[in-house]
Amino acid sequence: MKRRHHPDEEAEINITPMLDIVFIMLIFFIVTTSFVKEKGLDLARPQQSKNQKVDKDKLPIVVKIDATSVIRIGDRIVEPNAVRANLEREHAQKPESMMILAMHPDADAASMVNVLDGANIVGIHDVSVATEAR
Repeated sequence: MKRRHHPDEEAEINITPMLDIVFIMLIFFIVTTSFVKEKGLDLARPQQSKNQKVDKDKLPIVVKIDATSVIRIGDRIVEPNAVRANLEREHAQKPESMMILAMHPDADAASMVNVLDGANIVGIHDVSVATEAR
């Protein structure tokens, strides 16, 4: 028994079921995706000004973190668990001062977070983060 091929009979591919499956998968991925808004830090660079008089009470609180993640507030080395108390004392002495966090690029990020959390708890909201040269 021989089959004859008729030229007017062409095979057609029905793509409707495939499109249904693609749309169902799209809906599944949209529904199961979780949208998480991560909390970040707002950082603003200071504007450069010329010949500005500086009040001693408004001098910034300078916190430095070196390459080995040693924290210094002013000229004193501070233990990580004593950062908040030292920032509180500095803020009490200079309540209108901003804080400058100078951090070495090789320093541990946990030290930076520790200082920024301490500043937030103490009430220092004007914080600038700078990177020191290697």
